[in-house]
Amino acid sequence: MKLAEALKLRADLNTRMSRLRNRLVVNSKVQEGDSPSEDPEELLVELEEVSGQLEELIWRINTTNCSTVDADGRTLTQLIARRDALIQKESILRDLLNSASNRVDRYSRNEIAVHSTVDVREIRRQADALSAEIRRTDNTIQELNWTTELG
Repeated sequence: MKLAEALKLRADLNTRMSRLRNRLVVNSKVQEGDSPSEDPEELLVELEEVSGQLEELIWRINTTNCSTVDADGRTLTQLIARRDALIQKESILRDLLNSASNRVDRYSRNEIAVHSTVDVREIRRQADALSAEIRRTDNTIQELNWTTELG
């Protein structure tokens, strides 16, 4: 199985876990004389099974991510960490740009003028460069995901 397929399976197992949670909660109580629509004990057995599958799959994905290396010698784990940090940094710069770019209209000369404290053009250039780096890093990750066998 390719790493990308394992990632999809992990998402599916996470969805199953979430649905099992909801089914367990719904069937945890009934009115006197009624019975639950599903047997909570059977759901707990299924939860144990799915949880075990998810744990094994996550372990295999993480092991594969730590041992898979790109052309520059970076592991998938390093690439994912880099991408996640870049995404967060770019988001912060975009928020800064939105705030610094908003003009405050003055209706009279008596109102206080508000000015940006940062170089909007430079911050925009940095944010755009980060976006490009995020795309390149994500492309490398995706390429490795589709060419690497799950360990």
